[in-house]
Amino acid sequence: RGISSGERPKRPLTAYFRFLKESHPAFRQRNPEMSNVELVKKIAGAWKELPASQKQVYEEARKTDWQRYGEQLAAYKAQLTPAQAVALKEERKKRLAKRRSFRAKRELTVLGKPKRPRSGFNIFMSENFQESEGISPVAKLKQLFDTWQKLSSSQKQPYLQLAEDDKVRYENEMKSWEAKMVELGREDLIRSKKQRPKKKTAETAKKSETDKVSSHENKAKLKLKKSEE
Repeated sequence: RGISSGERPKRPLTAYFRFLKESHPAFRQRNPEMSNVELVKKIAGAWKELPASQKQVYEEARKTDWQRYGEQLAAYKAQLTPAQAVALKEERKKRLAKRRSFRAKRELTVLGKPKRPRSGFNIFMSENFQESEGISPVAKLKQLFDTWQKLSSSQKQPYLQLAEDDKVRYENEMKSWEAKMVELGREDLIRSKKQRPKKKTAETAKKSETDKVSSHENKAKLKLKKSEE
């Protein structure tokens, strides 16, 4: 209590990032037409060409700040109670896990991983969202959810069939994508056999789709409940 991870001393910048931070204003002034990405690449090139004697200046500054950081970190930890230390450690673990998850998702996007298949309810919602009543997204979602629940099985069938077609699309795209990942040496991104869908009988497929729709409806209910709270 009274201590937050935001009070933890910040790690000092590396020699390169010191150079980047210091040089950025001058490089920006000389190259106003460049995008940030282009500018950073230009500064990185300048760093590579920098003589070792000049790089050493930035490295010495890093060492000095690193020593100061060690002292500040020790003082910070000394003021923590055991309970605070445990709580902050857990907070840090969650933050790092969230960051790793974000990076993993971003990597998959860059690698072009196919989008997961949509459920019948998702397709119904996307097709009717703009025309639905309600001044807010939450109100629109509630109105669509109520409408979906009132639809008969025959009215839901076209959307459930589109969902089945989307699953076929997803599986075909995933097979091609996974073959490409194998070529790139990224077998770690390939689904295990346990994760791959098994062939289903008509009865099993129907039950599976019903369960999935029910699951999406429950998630929508939970989302609405949280929004209303």
